[in-house]
Amino acid sequence: MKKTKKILIITHHRPNRSPGQRFRFEQYLDLLEKNGYSFHWDILLNQNDDKIFYGDSILKKISLVFRTFFKRLKTLLRAKKYDGILIYREAYIIGGAFFEQLLSKINPNIWYDFDDAIWLSNVSEKNKKWAWLKHPRKTISIIKVSKIITCGNQYLTDFAKQYNKKAFLIPTTIDTKYHTLKGDDLNKNTITIGWTGSSTTLPYFEQLLPLLKILKEKYGNKINFKIIVDVKKTYPEIHAMTTPWQLNTEIQDLHQIDIGIMPLPNDEWSKGKCGFKILQYMAIGIPSVASAVGANKEIIKHYENGFLVNDEKDWLKYLSELIENKTLRRKIGQAGRKTVEEKYSVEANKDKYLNVLNSFCSD
Repeated sequence: MKKTKKILIITHHRPNRSPGQRFRFEQYLDLLEKNGYSFHWDILLNQNDDKIFYGDSILKKISLVFRTFFKRLKTLLRAKKYDGILIYREAYIIGGAFFEQLLSKINPNIWYDFDDAIWLSNVSEKNKKWAWLKHPRKTISIIKVSKIITCGNQYLTDFAKQYNKKAFLIPTTIDTKYHTLKGDDLNKNTITIGWTGSSTTLPYFEQLLPLLKILKEKYGNKINFKIIVDVKKTYPEIHAMTTPWQLNTEIQDLHQIDIGIMPLPNDEWSKGKCGFKILQYMAIGIPSVASAVGANKEIIKHYENGFLVNDEKDWLKYLSELIENKTLRRKIGQAGRKTVEEKYSVEANKDKYLNVLNSFCSD
């Protein structure tokens, strides 16, 4: 009987907490378990730690740093008994690649996965004062000591291959059985323009507010806005307030959107984005309008399965076209769903994922 191979998963967050974790590897775990793998989670931050990490108390954060440091020392003690170790983004919240380098000496079977340009400095608003403790360039050191690396888009893969040829592109994917097609409600009187994301990406949406205000003034009650995020805010200029993100209602909330938007600045950090928002919209059959940056340009074929924009004029033009043309909304939405099914679904990528893991654990 074939021996079950044991994989240690090292993450910051618990299951179902982080969109990156959910859509990079969590949704593949059942498939992998059916193919001879078992998994043990080694989570750095529990639910209470999470609140401290993103909260305001300096003393609690200092205590958290010490507690999680000793937690990672325990990780080192158990690392040898696994056939492989999956590290998502980084093993520890501050400092260099100390833990990853020690782990690679104890167990050289390191599988490293990341889905942002995390070698660049980018910290949440709550933790900006602690930015000096972060060493984003440690990403290079982790890449060098890893046996394989999986990346969410071509830009990230090209970066990783500079330091380790065993880097593979596996796009961030969507489970199309979970992200179901929304109903055909093209005859509704009000069109909902929607955005989904987190508090860290909310500023990208807010940069679009002056333009959305113009659309609101132009179309009045014909349009409204749905902003799904993990913070409570109101936007009187567009007569909108946020909808709290919740796991048990996320698909229901997305189904209420008629046009999905993904604005991004054209910078190096954004080039590392993996287009997750537009993949969600497309999987549900929602036509998408997105900044022509990074993976968005890989995913969207302009005017075929979505719209790519470069400036405010483009945003107004393509959003107006979709607001006014229900046939176009249906056409682009259907093409988007087909793109996800063929290229960016779990079903389309499961064999590639399994092959990478099999090669990783072949020795």
